[in-house]
Amino acid sequence: KYGMTSLNTAPLRAALDAQKKMLEEYKSEAKFKIEIVESPESECRANLLADLEGGPDVFSFVDDHLMAMVAAGAIEPIEDAEKVKSDCLEKAVEASTINGNIYCYPMTADNGCFMYYDKSVFSDEDIKTLDGMLAAAATKEKKVTMDWTSGWYLYSFFGNTGLDVGLNDDGISNYCTFNSTEGAIKGVDVANALMAIAGNPGFMDAGDDAMIEGMKNGTVAAGVSGIWLADKVEKALGKNYGAAPLPTYTCAGKQVQMGSYVGYKMIGVNSHSPNKEWATKLAEYITSEKNQLLRFEQRGQGPANINASETDGVKNDLAIKALIEQSDFGSLQRIGGKYWEPVADFGTDMAGGKYNENQLQDVMDELVTKITQIG
Repeated sequence: KYGMTSLNTAPLRAALDAQKKMLEEYKSEAKFKIEIVESPESECRANLLADLEGGPDVFSFVDDHLMAMVAAGAIEPIEDAEKVKSDCLEKAVEASTINGNIYCYPMTADNGCFMYYDKSVFSDEDIKTLDGMLAAAATKEKKVTMDWTSGWYLYSFFGNTGLDVGLNDDGISNYCTFNSTEGAIKGVDVANALMAIAGNPGFMDAGDDAMIEGMKNGTVAAGVSGIWLADKVEKALGKNYGAAPLPTYTCAGKQVQMGSYVGYKMIGVNSHSPNKEWATKLAEYITSEKNQLLRFEQRGQGPANINASETDGVKNDLAIKALIEQSDFGSLQRIGGKYWEPVADFGTDMAGGKYNENQLQDVMDELVTKITQIG
């Protein structure tokens, strides 16, 4: 019996296709009974750890859940680690590794954000800086959007400043220096930059739905999002569809490259599987070069496999190209649950112009207190 969690019906069908082909290939060696269970990758950790022995033999999950799965004994180091190292993108390998051991098989390398834009509004020079984009958009009475209610996006302003956030050794609580008063860029410098952006007539705090609607009606000229929105953006912008890495923004009098979280989807093998050898074969088959390329061709998902990522189709895909270029400025998402709500509240307050400059150090101190709280 084999099960697999998956994000939605599209990759679920792709998983089923891959397994059917595997059945045909190995039909002379074994008899299989396959059961596929649909569940979001984001819920895999909770579902699996609630019942390891009754869970699926093979499962898909997001890479930032790896540490918890390893700590719970849900997965073990894989035997063919060298093949994963040679076959997969360097950061995908890093995302599947803890303390030098590789625990899972990278399947996609497409969970990150970048900038979609209307080529009729922005020049190649404009898209290099957020200042340039906001000025060009405001001139034409349009907006550049970004969702500041999400800590996933708001991290972009801290990612390359020297200010940091991450998991402590307990794997649960966070450390955070967003309120630092030392260094070339201080916490209040980022807060001041956010206030300036929020007050720019070319900016709008908005999520995916508002971004797409605005692109359709001509009020939005650019927006920060991910690869899942590529088809809708291309349909909305038509021949003017563009995608690029995130720009720089002005902070403490400098141009600072906006960062991002980069993420990967993985295939894991349950350490409690009664047929672990065959479960491993299935995991390897699903994440093979040919199946990653097929997944890109049929579903538009970015490959983690090196050879698949270097095909002309992948290289010429505007969204995936922008995502890959942005990944050079990205970091793996390794943060505890206490991060999300206070950062979302902070972003909402910044977008709403709630504070003045004299309050910002207190605001940053409170933000860090909440992010690093235990319990």
